[in-house]
Amino acid sequence: MTARYEGVSRPFCVVVLAAGAGTRMRSAQPKVLHQLCGRAMVHYVLDAVNHEDAQSTLVVIGPHATEIEKELGERSAAGSLHFAVQSEPLGTGHAVAAAIVNLDALVGEGDSDVLIVPGDAPLLRRESVADLVSRHRSSRAALTVLSATLEDPSGYGRLVRARDSTLERIVEERDASPEERAIREVNTSVMVVRQSLLGPGLRRVGRYNAQGEYYLTDLVAVLHDMGHPTRAVALEDAREAFGVNDRRQLAYAESVLRARINATWMERGVTMRDPASTYLDADVELAPDVILWPGTTLRGRCVVGGGSEIGPNADLEDVVVGRGVHLGAVRARGARFGDGASVGSFVTLERGAVIDAGVRVAR
Repeated sequence: MTARYEGVSRPFCVVVLAAGAGTRMRSAQPKVLHQLCGRAMVHYVLDAVNHEDAQSTLVVIGPHATEIEKELGERSAAGSLHFAVQSEPLGTGHAVAAAIVNLDALVGEGDSDVLIVPGDAPLLRRESVADLVSRHRSSRAALTVLSATLEDPSGYGRLVRARDSTLERIVEERDASPEERAIREVNTSVMVVRQSLLGPGLRRVGRYNAQGEYYLTDLVAVLHDMGHPTRAVALEDAREAFGVNDRRQLAYAESVLRARINATWMERGVTMRDPASTYLDADVELAPDVILWPGTTLRGRCVVGGGSEIGPNADLEDVVVGRGVHLGAVRARGARFGDGASVGSFVTLERGAVIDAGVRVAR
């Protein structure tokens, strides 16, 4: 399948960078597998780049990251996902270079585009990715970076623009001068590059930086100096640029995702007496006219029928709730509640319990 933007038709593929060890997470688990709202972080990234025009998606992992392949096994089995291994942790440029041979095998050598995204950016929206690809195509750029403007740009690479406002280069904070550190437009680590220029450009990227790594961001200056058009597209919501590197950032990203989830269900007709204290995982399904009282937590694959009222302080996981059900402060795992059932507060049910339609259970 090929992408179609402004009369242009050529292959479009995705590279997800997921080989980072995530040492600041202080965990033996790969960073991209840490959970947010019931899903591994990398799933949010894959959902954001899941467009019908994407010919293939390639995930770059480390040599010992078999857990990532296992987690993404269902997508891989469907033939929509492939893997490449970065043998050594030598930077993002090195990671993309590890993917190039696989890309050539998947889409062939030619005039295609490659969308490159980090695996630790769970707040990225699908609409923003689509806009980036569309504007890259319409401008006929060689490379287009997704940028964000932050009040506090600390920790991010800064975008340095030429006099004509095109993108000249990206400088990482460790290598930036005081003047460059004052720039508030930052790199999100999301970019689109012409495949025909990706390999030749990366071969010109060196390791002359504070980290001694091959920076993918140096590709901007390489292509710009070669005379190719390099551009940046700014995000409307800068929070989408947020990358997760430690537990505090993980908690913040989850709070943003939970707010999005709650807002979506309220728009669909669900009442939340206190959204700030209502916790829903990403795979929860709610019918219109459901009422959720404060302190309610729905985890995993919960399904709740219309007119049901849950809480306050209910804690449910992988349950199916029929229509018109009333549950108080109930704790249940894998349970089933028939239409019109009622369970009072301070009740803990055995795993897999079944409450038949119309049955009432007191506290």
